[in-house]
Amino acid sequence: MKWQRWVGMIGLVGWMSLAGWCQSPKGVVGKLKVYFVDVEGGQATLFVTPASQSLLIDTGWGDNEGRDADRIAAVAKDAGLKKIDYVLITHFHEDHVGGIPQLLDRVKVGAFIDHGSNREDAPAAQRGYATYEKEIAANKIKRIIAKPGDVLPIVGMKAVVVSADGELISASLEGGGAVNPFCKDAETRPADTTENSRSLGVQITFGKLRLLDLGDLTWDKEMELVCPANKLGRMDVYIVSHHGWDHSSSPAMVDAISPRVAIMDNGERKGGSASVLDTIQKSPGLETLWQLHFSEEGGEEHNTEDEYIANLEGQENGNFLELISAGDGTFDVFNSRTGKMKRYGSTPSPSVAPHISAPDVNP
Repeated sequence: MKWQRWVGMIGLVGWMSLAGWCQSPKGVVGKLKVYFVDVEGGQATLFVTPASQSLLIDTGWGDNEGRDADRIAAVAKDAGLKKIDYVLITHFHEDHVGGIPQLLDRVKVGAFIDHGSNREDAPAAQRGYATYEKEIAANKIKRIIAKPGDVLPIVGMKAVVVSADGELISASLEGGGAVNPFCKDAETRPADTTENSRSLGVQITFGKLRLLDLGDLTWDKEMELVCPANKLGRMDVYIVSHHGWDHSSSPAMVDAISPRVAIMDNGERKGGSASVLDTIQKSPGLETLWQLHFSEEGGEEHNTEDEYIANLEGQENGNFLELISAGDGTFDVFNSRTGKMKRYGSTPSPSVAPHISAPDVNP
């Protein structure tokens, strides 16, 4: 694996200056598009930069007659892609890595990014990792093993690794570092020993837009990131960890990052825990919670409004959500089920606006 890490670092060093060109509003040309693909309670999130580079985070489930791979290929075609430059695998559970063989049958992939070897003894995780290694070797695809603090080689946006293989960033991100008032009396939980706690998480910056995707990172690791100091800072968009399951999205973290928009890649019967739905909707500064599915557990009391749900109760139509950003602080979210788009106005950059100091103050 040393040669893979070495090759990956060459790529990182070579691309870092290019990857940063869209970090400031003055440098932004074109729009960032982010597709939230419905893979029925797994994850598959496709980023397409103005430089026409692409990053897919996770590949959904396998089997199901190629359902998830077909849905990913469809949005890739909608984005005008002929290949996906990078596929980031957050961890080796089947709802994240299972779709790789079928995806490679449909779409060319330039390189894979992951946290390193599987660390979980469960047979499903071992199978997922074994298949992953087999597919990389069979297709002769480059592999990059990422570490906290790395800047991924994506041209047109900046993607910083904040968690990987159970390790976390040691220094705060730009705009982070303030004492987190929400840590007081916050619930703590035992250390997770599954692949979830080793999730490869990233913070993505595009102009003034800041987006956080931690994969299935668990409650215990979240607390290390935001308590006693919030290393992450504030976010415009939070891709809800763990599909909205109550093993993640601690109030201390969600309130600290204070997202304007949260997007949950849940299924009807997977993820979307009532407690998490409540935590997010009560978060200071939240404007909208979007969901890929109506959550059966959440019911009418806890789910967001129907207009912000891509697939309603009992529906499995594969409707997706899409975020579009010009990098100037404004962005739109489109619901393919309704055909409607919601606009979010410009706000001060999180890098210059310190985090709120009390729960009842809006950012």
